[in-house]
Amino acid sequence: MQKAKGITMSMWNPWRGCKRCSDGCLHCYIHKGDARRGIDTDEIVQTKDFSKPVERFKNGNYKMRSGIVYTCFSTDFLIAEADIWRTECWQMIKERQDCTFLFLTKRIDRFLDCVPDDWGDGYENVVVCCTVEDQKNVDYKLGLFSRLPVKHRCITAQPLLERINIERYLDDIELVIVGGESDRNARPLDYSWVLDIREQCIRKNVSFEFRQCGTHFIKDGKQYNLQTKDLCSQAKKAGIDFRKEE
Repeated sequence: MQKAKGITMSMWNPWRGCKRCSDGCLHCYIHKGDARRGIDTDEIVQTKDFSKPVERFKNGNYKMRSGIVYTCFSTDFLIAEADIWRTECWQMIKERQDCTFLFLTKRIDRFLDCVPDDWGDGYENVVVCCTVEDQKNVDYKLGLFSRLPVKHRCITAQPLLERINIERYLDDIELVIVGGESDRNARPLDYSWVLDIREQCIRKNVSFEFRQCGTHFIKDGKQYNLQTKDLCSQAKKAGIDFRKEE
């Protein structure tokens, strides 16, 4: 999903903490940040922002404005340890029809166990983004994702660890985001892999966004070592984003 001009963006993390569960988690920025602060990332705890979407001012207006709500970007909305809280989150999401809730997940295989009873073919104000990083996870996770009842769906290939073929899974996908790994020990990102995914998206008329380069970035056979602060700006300078033709 691209952010349209004038649309408000909010962050909502009803709980914090996560556990590594796939190949892409090796150098997770959440775990690294928590380690520096002496926090145990494996402990999943509710945050003070749990009820953020429905908190109101004294005049009755919602404190969180209408717009896009990036949900659980420091954890995973489908993580098992949060099952006891998720039902209440769905109720808040359903109440805020003026907001679009977007969440990424590496646990798409838990999806049907986590949706509310009235989910049906999906909530109109929820965007589900399935995260993959290699062909093994593409075939397993996107194979599942393609069969799930979701009205708005995206794919994130970040960190992209190898050349992948996702073309057969692009039906009904609204956006594909690609990016590399940011860490001094990061696994390299080859620009040719990025361009290959872009071509797959163009053939299927699916929007594509190159979100960030990798710390170790390969282009035309030459490896470049980039600073973390430059990863997103360098990707943007490539100018290869594609918008679906209506």
